[in-house]
Amino acid sequence: MLPTLSRRRLTRLAAALLAAATLYGAPAAAADEPGWTAEAATGRPGPARPYFYLAGPAGTVLEDRLTLANPTDREHTVTLRGADAYNTPDGAFAVRPASGSRGAGSWISFGGATTVRLPPRTRAVVPFTVTVPPASPPGDHPAAVVAAEAGREVGVRVHLRVGGPALAALTVEDVSVRGHGAAAAVEYTLVNRGNVALAPELALSAEGTFGELPGRAARALPVELLPGQRARLSEPWPGAPDFDRVALTLTVTAPGAAPATATAPAWCLPGGGAAAAGGGLLALGGTALAALLLVRARRARRSRREEPYETAAGPRTPAPEHARNHKHEHGHEHELTGATR
Repeated sequence: MLPTLSRRRLTRLAAALLAAATLYGAPAAAADEPGWTAEAATGRPGPARPYFYLAGPAGTVLEDRLTLANPTDREHTVTLRGADAYNTPDGAFAVRPASGSRGAGSWISFGGATTVRLPPRTRAVVPFTVTVPPASPPGDHPAAVVAAEAGREVGVRVHLRVGGPALAALTVEDVSVRGHGAAAAVEYTLVNRGNVALAPELALSAEGTFGELPGRAARALPVELLPGQRARLSEPWPGAPDFDRVALTLTVTAPGAAPATATAPAWCLPGGGAAAAGGGLLALGGTALAALLLVRARRARRSRREEPYETAAGPRTPAPEHARNHKHEHGHEHELTGATR
C-alpha cells in the first residue's frame, strides 16, 4: 500500500510550489487578476486549502468541491475544466491547455456545472468528481482545476495519488560549469524516475588541484519535481576558483529516495581568452617535450658510437670525429639527426 503523506511533507510540498511560483513566475492569470477567485473549498471556517489532496485505489470515484467568489459589482461567467500538470524545462509548475490533457486532468468532471454564473458579491461552491480508471498505475498523477473567463485563467492544484507501491527515485545528470570565480554557476539536470512528486535538496562539493574547494551545503530547491519529469537548473557557486581543474560532485536527496550523485571534471578558466591561452600553453609544453626527447635520443646515439667495442683483433675505439665527418662528406653514410648543419 502507498504510505500516507505526513503533514510535514505536505507542508513542504506546498512551500516548494509557492517558492516555484515566486521564483519562476506565477501563471499569467495570477498576475492579471480576473476580478473573482477560485480555491479549494473548506468544510469549516479558516484559511483556504492551498490545493486539493485526493487519494484512492484505481477504479474509484473521488469527490471534492471548488469555491468561486465574486467580490466585484459586476457579474462574471466562469468556465471550469480539469488539466494535466507538468514541469516546464526550468522546473516551474504548469498545466496543459484544454485540448492537451490525456492524464489525470481528463478524469476530472464538473457534470453540468462546467459554466458558472457569478452575480455581484456572491460565492458559489461547485462539486466535482475524479474518476480514476481501473488500469491507472500507482503513484502521483498531477493535475489542476482551471477556472477561466475571457482568456484569464486561475488554476488550483490537484494532488492525486493512486494506491499501490510508491517509488521515490531521482537522478542528477549533465553537470557543467558556466562563468568563473564568484560569478560561476553549476548547471545540471534533475530527473524524477519514480512515481511520486519530489521536493529535492542539493549539496555541492569540489576538489581542486591543491585540495578541497568551497562548495554549497545542502539546501531545498525551489522546485517540486513531478513523476517522469525533468528540469534543467542552475546553482550559484561563488567559491569557484579563477583558474583550476576541479572535480565537482553534486548530491541530491529527497524524502523517501536514495541520494543521487553526479561527478564531473571541469576547467575553471577566466574567460574564453584565458581558455585559449591555456590551450596555447599546453601546445607549447608538448613542443618543448618533443624537443627534449629528440635531444636525449641524439645524445644516446652519440654515446653508443663512442663506447669501445671488441673485434677479433682486440679492443677497438671509434674513429675520431673528423674522420666520421669526412666519411659523411663523401656520401658513404648519412644520419638524420634533426640538427641544423
